[in-house]
Amino acid sequence: MSNKPVVVVGSINMDLVARCSTIPLPGQTLIGSEFTTTPGGKGANQAVAVARLGYPVEMIGALGQDSFGDTLLHQLKDKGVNTDGIMRVPGPSGVALISVAQDGSNSIVVVPGANKSVTPEVVDKQADRIRNAGMVLCQLELLNETVLRVSQIAHDAGVPFILDPAPASDIPKEIWKNVTWVTPNETEATFYLVGDEPEPDDAARQFLSKGVSGVLLKRGSEGSYIAQTGGTATWVPPFHVNAVDTVGAGDAYNGGFAVSILEGHDPATAARFASAAAAISVTKPGAQDAMPTRAEVEALLATALKK
Repeated sequence: MSNKPVVVVGSINMDLVARCSTIPLPGQTLIGSEFTTTPGGKGANQAVAVARLGYPVEMIGALGQDSFGDTLLHQLKDKGVNTDGIMRVPGPSGVALISVAQDGSNSIVVVPGANKSVTPEVVDKQADRIRNAGMVLCQLELLNETVLRVSQIAHDAGVPFILDPAPASDIPKEIWKNVTWVTPNETEATFYLVGDEPEPDDAARQFLSKGVSGVLLKRGSEGSYIAQTGGTATWVPPFHVNAVDTVGAGDAYNGGFAVSILEGHDPATAARFASAAAAISVTKPGAQDAMPTRAEVEALLATALKK
């Protein structure tokens, strides 16, 4: 069991959320039912997910000198995230424009804003924070060269590195060999692999051939599929809940997995814990405010064992 913190290097955004009957088609205008502004960003969401589970977490990122930046920084501190690695820069903070349908599905457009200021040079100044982490979490809402630099520092220091390859984009091939766990959903897996919608075992083999040590395929209602180099692949069943809003579910999963691994659990057990965290998150609206507490996750796991 590690007592070192999780370090998240990633985006911090304000989510501008419109609720509507269905996701708009190209050229279509819909009348929405509700509009809200809620703190988000994949990096910040994962940091809050870890903090809500009662585990120490530090965030490296950037916010603009605007009112969104003030609100987002306060939110992270309030949720228990160490924000010493967050800098404030001139200009706007990042935003995400999100449409959420009645069935909980969503579409998202991210405008990076201050997140573009997190360069490899900035990461180098925070290198000791990364080297002293128990695990490092990264996503692809930062510059590709920044993600590469984070992965290099973590790899050289022997720190486990989890890459959430979202939003899917072309990344330097050198990143893959630095990845301890890659955690794509079905859409992201298809983007990086050969073949249309490859089966989980084929998808896992392809990712492992890139040089990653482990693969967590997030398959929604099917559960998740785990494979490691030299290990046995296995399915982890999902929890069936009534989804209200799926925004942030993958982030809840990654945060839960990191916490459980650092607490000494095997990958399958950690994935089960992560699945429970993700399941609870979709039963509530929003991203960070929907992240579950440790007590909520343990209660769901206990209920599942009784069935």
